[in-house]
Amino acid sequence: MADLDFEAPFAERLKRLQELRAYRGDPGKEREAAVLKAQLDQDRREVYATLTSWQRTLVARHPNRPYTLDYVGALLTDFVEVKGDRRFADDPAIVAGFGRFDGQAVCVMGHQKGRDTKQKIYRNFGMPKPEGYRKAMRIMRMAEKFNRPILTLVDTPGAYPGLDAEERGQAEAIAFNLREMAKLTVPVIVTVVGEGGSGGALAIAVGNRVNMLENSVYSVITPEGCASILWRDAARAADAAKAMKVAAPDLKALGLIDEIIEEPPGGAHSDHDATFEAVRIVLARQLADLAGKNARELLDERYDKFRAMGRIGQDLVEG
Repeated sequence: MADLDFEAPFAERLKRLQELRAYRGDPGKEREAAVLKAQLDQDRREVYATLTSWQRTLVARHPNRPYTLDYVGALLTDFVEVKGDRRFADDPAIVAGFGRFDGQAVCVMGHQKGRDTKQKIYRNFGMPKPEGYRKAMRIMRMAEKFNRPILTLVDTPGAYPGLDAEERGQAEAIAFNLREMAKLTVPVIVTVVGEGGSGGALAIAVGNRVNMLENSVYSVITPEGCASILWRDAARAADAAKAMKVAAPDLKALGLIDEIIEEPPGGAHSDHDATFEAVRIVLARQLADLAGKNARELLDERYDKFRAMGRIGQDLVEG
């Protein structure tokens, strides 16, 4: 587990809790473990409630947070992955396919990072190339053809900026997805589960509902990248994160997202099962809400949502 500075005070108690859980069937040890966990959860809630934007960025990048395939395994049954863009290749940085969510047939796709070095290289650190976005759109059109709601899970530092990606039309692939997602006639629900980085995230994030996990981030550029541009000093990433308002509460206040999904005490990386359940409850409610809307209503709602973004800044300029 990666260490976060603000979690250092909990290290000894976490170690003790793990030791106590080894004594299953011992009533005394189980009672002590329950008391310790309750205290630990309370202290973690207090600390996580006051995290800065930069600290939330670090939590969003935690290597033990659930990734797309983890959510697929926990929330879907009968999942069948679909690969390839039918133009160039398959892109493992985006996972996409069809399955059943609470018994309902849905399309699911999302960025996939790797856990170990081999997987990180294979998944290109969750940074898609053009073929990844073209694959995503191909499968979204399949979902539209068969009238399947689309669930997307966003977790990428950004689209891959390499020469090969640029040669194959990275910017065009992202722009094409933005336009075509706006025209989809089925419900689209987006959930930012980790990092929502720039157009690399937005290319699968034009939805009727846009959610963020409590400790995820969403921004036009990474804090380090912003600091490098503004101050020529990546070490000022914390200042950039604060100024950019990358955290979920800021984005909710600005009207850029619809809902914040609460994470368990200590963040999503501390309790995957609780995180899966929190996401499941929200997605089930939103799917039920959108099921009653026809294609025209879905299109108009999605258009109005994104058209309204930026009005605050415009009003300030006009004022």
